Amino acid sequence: MGSRSEGPQRSDAQRNRERILEVALAELSRSADVPLSVIARKAGVGQGTFYRNFPNREALVLEVHGHEVRMLTEAATELLETRPPDEALREWMDRLARFAMAKAGLADAMRQVIGTTAGPAQPGYALVVAAIDALLDANHEAGTIRPGVTADDFLLAIAGIWQIDAHGDWRTRITRLLDLVMDGLRAGAPGRR
Repeated sequence: MGSRSEGPQRSDAQRNRERILEVALAELSRSADVPLSVIARKAGVGQGTFYRNFPNREALVLEVHGHEVRMLTEAATELLETRPPDEALREWMDRLARFAMAKAGLADAMRQVIGTTAGPAQPGYALVVAAIDALLDANHEAGTIRPGVTADDFLLAIAGIWQIDAHGDWRTRITRLLDLVMDGLRAGAPGRR
């Protein structure tokens, strides 16, 4: 997904790239039509640095989305290494919700680039499903969620997070919704007392 395929970047070049991605996510979430020069200026980089990293809007939008997907999916592995499976799943659900809210803002920019913002055709969807599978498998093995829950079941159960207004008090509503989902996943778990 990245527009740079050469070897490792120098640390200052990597920081510039990460700063551009951070600013681009915020700015593109506000307006899909934000001028790229505004993103470069707010990221504190020159036009040359910006265009060396992202030669056009499409490359930038796809990399912002890809970066967010990678952060989300890598978090599943990190959480499973540091927390009990059910706690890892619940914390990852919070990260998924933040991703969904950021993506809601990025939706117009994604639509302009790939024509859609939902479903299996979307870049990164398979990675997210793989992360969900890993979290569910660890929980099934530990007996911390009810048997037989699939990634499809999980996605349908949390689908409500994509209906919450990203501009309102989404954190409170999503926390309540995800707590309800987690309680439902735990109900009937073989390891539950």
